[in-house]
Amino acid sequence: MIFLFTLGCILFSLVSGDHHDSYHQNPQPYNFGYAVESHDGTQFRKEEANGHGQVQGSYGYRDQLGILREVHYVADHNGFRAQVKTNEPGTINKDPADVKVVANGNHGFHNYGNLFTHGQ
Repeated sequence: MIFLFTLGCILFSLVSGDHHDSYHQNPQPYNFGYAVESHDGTQFRKEEANGHGQVQGSYGYRDQLGILREVHYVADHNGFRAQVKTNEPGTINKDPADVKVVANGNHGFHNYGNLFTHGQ
């Protein structure tokens, strides 16, 4: 009889014990950013969310010669949209894959230090 009572208690505790079911948590507002400088250049990122499903931010890199590539983005109920800003040589204002590219760099390699020549 004691055995059945003990077995019943064990089964009851297993069935009624704390359940840690996974659940979907509502989006929370947040804001963060960083910049890391090295001898090669600077990497940076910032992002914020409003807690209602919209996230926006930017990230990028500026090298030691001042060449910049920066991506600004928004993600919300309309999808993901990005805009690339750059002064990289050889870039032009084109919008591939629904990405907005804003280029304001010199459109030749001759001003890009000693890394390139016109023959390359």
